[in-house]
Amino acid sequence: MAAFVALFVEEHSDVAPDLHVSSWVAPKPAPIAGVAAVIDGDTIEIHGQRIRVNGVDAPESAQQCDDAEGRLYRCGAKAAAALDGFLAAARPVTCTFVAWDRYNRFVGDCRRADLASVAAWMVEHGHALDWPKYSHGAYAAQQEKAEAAKVGLWVGRFQIPWEWRAGHGSGDPSSSAITNQPLGLINRQVAQSYSCQPRRTCPQISSCDEANWYLANCPWGGKLDRDKDGIPCESLC
Repeated sequence: MAAFVALFVEEHSDVAPDLHVSSWVAPKPAPIAGVAAVIDGDTIEIHGQRIRVNGVDAPESAQQCDDAEGRLYRCGAKAAAALDGFLAAARPVTCTFVAWDRYNRFVGDCRRADLASVAAWMVEHGHALDWPKYSHGAYAAQQEKAEAAKVGLWVGRFQIPWEWRAGHGSGDPSSSAITNQPLGLINRQVAQSYSCQPRRTCPQISSCDEANWYLANCPWGGKLDRDKDGIPCESLC
């Protein structure tokens, strides 16, 4: 991968420094397809390759937002869980190359097996924002729809993810400890204390991590997500 990255020379001063968009002088990498592990709300991993979804920005894993009542909730974790549920509904995912970023991630336009756009769905459901610097407004209509419907982030108040990172001293969207592991790996670690037997209901569950583990690993887990938004036991998550 380093050889590919070396072929990029930054030529556009009006573009944020974490995305290389200059002239590509070698054949573009082939699309990457496979079952995706979710790193955060805008980053996945397929066959060991980190992939940044092009044109959108989701809250960071450590980021918190205000809900409609002004209560803090883990909006970054909620975005990641929503993406995980969306991708699981139609596998595999295929990502077409756009650029390499400075963290050696493949930046791509990603679609599920049913051709649903990952970026468009995340923005339309309020789990990510259109990032005009990179999308050139491609998802502005979806964002307007989400804001009008007050779904996802738009139910309350939040800080724009790229501004949140700037204020927390991190330019790398995958720099926190939790985002360095796919959700599946986190789930395997949590599994040491959780089991699908006996069956649980939300009042019997003590944490968001526990609820997400049941949702991802147990045949009855879907009943914890009654509104099918990818977030189980929303009083916890």
